[in-house]
Amino acid sequence: MKKSHLLLPLLVLLIAILSVYAQEDTEKVDFEYRLDASMLGYFAKNGARNPTLKASKGSSVRITIVNTELMTHDIALEKLGLKSKTVNEKGQSTSITFKAEKSDTYYCTVPGHRAAGMVGKFEVVDGPVTEAVVAGKLPTKDGQPLNLNFETGTLKDWTATGTAFTNPLYSTDPSPVHEKEMSIGFEGKQFLSSGGTTNFQQTGTLTSVPFKVTQPYAAFSVSGGALQDTRVEIVQADTKKVIFHSTGQGRATLQPVVVDLRPYLNKNIFIRIIDNETGISQIPYIPNDKWAHINFDNFLFYPSRPNFPNELKQKDIIILPPLDPVINAGLSGTEAAKAMTLPKGFKINLAASEPEIVRPICFTIDWKGRLWVVEGHTYPVPAPEGQGRDRILIFEDTNGDGTLDSRKVFMENLNLVSGIELGMGGVWLGAAPYLLYVPLDEANDKPAGPPQILLDGWGTQDTHEVLNSFRWGPDGWLYGTHGVFTHSKVGKPGTPDDQRAKINGGVWRLHPTTHEFEVFAEGSSNPWGLDFNDYGHPFITACVIPHMYHTVQGGRFFRQAGKHFNPYIYDDISTIADHRHWLGERGPHAGNFRSGAAGGGHAHAGAMLYLGGSWPQEYRNKIFMNNINGARMNVDQLTRSGSGYSASHNKDFVIMNDSWSQWLNFKYDPSGSVFVIDWYDKNQCHSANPDVHNKTMGRIFKITHDNDKWVQVDLSKATDMELVNYQLHKNEWYVRQARAILQERGASAQAHEALREMLAKNPDVTRKLRALWTLHVTKGLTERDLVALLSNPSEYLRSWAIQLLAENKSVSAETLKRFGTMAKTDVSPLVRLYLASAMQRIDPSQRWEVVEALSQKVADKADHNLPVMVWIAAEPLATLDAKRFVQMGEKAKLPKFLNYTIQRTGSLNTTEAKGILKDLDARLGKVSTKENQDNQALIAKILSPTPAKEADAHAGHGSH
Repeated sequence: MKKSHLLLPLLVLLIAILSVYAQEDTEKVDFEYRLDASMLGYFAKNGARNPTLKASKGSSVRITIVNTELMTHDIALEKLGLKSKTVNEKGQSTSITFKAEKSDTYYCTVPGHRAAGMVGKFEVVDGPVTEAVVAGKLPTKDGQPLNLNFETGTLKDWTATGTAFTNPLYSTDPSPVHEKEMSIGFEGKQFLSSGGTTNFQQTGTLTSVPFKVTQPYAAFSVSGGALQDTRVEIVQADTKKVIFHSTGQGRATLQPVVVDLRPYLNKNIFIRIIDNETGISQIPYIPNDKWAHINFDNFLFYPSRPNFPNELKQKDIIILPPLDPVINAGLSGTEAAKAMTLPKGFKINLAASEPEIVRPICFTIDWKGRLWVVEGHTYPVPAPEGQGRDRILIFEDTNGDGTLDSRKVFMENLNLVSGIELGMGGVWLGAAPYLLYVPLDEANDKPAGPPQILLDGWGTQDTHEVLNSFRWGPDGWLYGTHGVFTHSKVGKPGTPDDQRAKINGGVWRLHPTTHEFEVFAEGSSNPWGLDFNDYGHPFITACVIPHMYHTVQGGRFFRQAGKHFNPYIYDDISTIADHRHWLGERGPHAGNFRSGAAGGGHAHAGAMLYLGGSWPQEYRNKIFMNNINGARMNVDQLTRSGSGYSASHNKDFVIMNDSWSQWLNFKYDPSGSVFVIDWYDKNQCHSANPDVHNKTMGRIFKITHDNDKWVQVDLSKATDMELVNYQLHKNEWYVRQARAILQERGASAQAHEALREMLAKNPDVTRKLRALWTLHVTKGLTERDLVALLSNPSEYLRSWAIQLLAENKSVSAETLKRFGTMAKTDVSPLVRLYLASAMQRIDPSQRWEVVEALSQKVADKADHNLPVMVWIAAEPLATLDAKRFVQMGEKAKLPKFLNYTIQRTGSLNTTEAKGILKDLDARLGKVSTKENQDNQALIAKILSPTPAKEADAHAGHGSH
């Protein structure tokens, strides 16, 4: 058959569909409403947000929406069950047509959009629909009406400052300073604007003469930016107190604002119109904010409260805070260091700058205290194979003056390097799509051979979310992070696709000798910072979403976008932060450059739990992260809470006072001082366009405290016993370096004996943990040793013994029995958390006793981690014994556990599973509680789904 014959039926169908929509659009109706649709709500032509739409009873009504953004929207009537088609592109429109029989609610059915504010009321009116005409009166002074509506065509009765109100009056709609499609909707002959969308950069104020309040209410019309620094103020004249203020709501159409002046009758007030916003974007590829202006008209008094159909209510305005002042930009390295603000007792100096270092993207510190820094010349676009331009430099301060006066090139021609760590005889590099190992000739600081590809399959879809933040964990594995918009299938070269580990957001780890790869935890956004505290607990910093996570082995954490791989978990572990680093309610990106008071903005890079030993004790175990848009170093206080931690905001540690500053990571050295790499660039955000990034700049800074004493060391020359003794050092740099060297060497019997004594007798649990970890990485522990630790008084030692016993993904019968007892009796939620993690690593058939006990812990109902972690361990049991699985769910005390059990059992979609749910439904019906009723409704939905519900469930499953 010819292709044209195949196309003919499709064309006929398309014409039929178009004719239906054309008929729908041209059909005569009694009431026609046209609304602009955006995530902020539906907007009428007169500016009203989610207006109440009215129609006479029995009349025909059509509501048309026009999409104002690149977003998916529709409109539906709740009671009528009527829904429009979906529009995806800006400018597209769609309609619903219906008969007005009863009042209803209109809303957007796209998940999350109704909650975001896309919802309004439709009212059926008996009789004709009328709108009352509201009349007001101009205030007067000395018996003459004041020019508060600008109908004189001048600024009589007003005083202007700045440039925004030099020639602010306009008499046409659209006005010459607004875009052509914008409707101002002013009354009379004139309205005022501080610049419109053309001259929005101008700033200034306009102040009226004082006048007496002679009526209890007033109203004026306003539009323009929903910005804190574009506003109208009503000021009490004698006290200068602002008694009312309003911004626009980010639209051009003037809307009336009502002011209650009853407390100020017979007192003098004046109007002040303020525009202190320039709207100038600090990011090259993000456009200027054209709403950085304000429009005003028609201030009138009213004898009673006026009611306007399009009244602008303050609760409907989502205001952006003012721009943070930009003190500096584009400074030299020396000037940049001088411009920074640090706490008392600290100083910062320039250790290296361009051209000696350019585009430093990641770094590590070796056993001599030297910096190994990667220059990311290839970023953001991967080069063709063999044409990479990245290189590794070795820097050293040879005389202690804070300047890195020695510089060597270790390796060149690398491609898209994003992570580096040293150890086990070589250099470990993240260079998507590879994780590489470069053997090291330590004597000459040169490669001892070509790079070896240990793992491949790392994605490059988003090159600022590739593998990064390499750190040796206390367990001897190499850890790193990975972003959600890059999709990796990781394995050793040649591994079949179905045997590879998937990761698109989370924390991973690689064993340095077996090269076994694991996804340690799943979720987050674009983490570019990872570190461990004194107890070996890992933390990551994130962007866009809440910024702080205590990552737990096997955990599934909140993610910025996309879906998790297992659709049966149903919930995530949330942030531990009790705060955010951005201001405003219009989302994290909108808060950038306006959030200095809260910490600077949503974008973070780097993570350091300071364990350097020489800084004041108040900084130990606090986590430091750089706030890129805020050009400052944030600090969070970590406090134990339940099985995990809470993170609270501390005073920002360093203020760079330089908008080009971009610290990517920082680490403490043998002296306890901190080195910082700065990707110094005007553009703060990732772009796939390499031309928006500076290619010639970069800095390394050193932060020191008065207590710091510069030292020269070379731990590679230390004896085994010296390395063991370094496990007691107050500076964790020595602890980690010594442990890594012992892991590479393999410890002697004498060293093992000393470590065992440290584990048994040292009174400090953190030193016991160091001994335990070093014994583990040097193969100095037996199962018997670890089982004995399950009875240790310290919850930290008990929990780590659990993790190390489950390291190889199998445990002995004796160990499993002990785990079962601990799940029932151990008083520590931290220990129960580690048990939940361990259960995920062993065969599901061995999990029953532990998981059943953990699920019944009433004490963990409100725990931050355990409800999700126990469910993750339990979920696979559904496929083994659905009846026992449901019985476990009935006995569980953790929130939503039974709900999840029902969902997971229903997903089996077998006759047996349905029968089990029917029996459960009967048992739940015997005890009438709200929870039982909800679970019965869920069972009914599973057993008798409608096709629409099935489709909705499939569309929304496991998504965020």
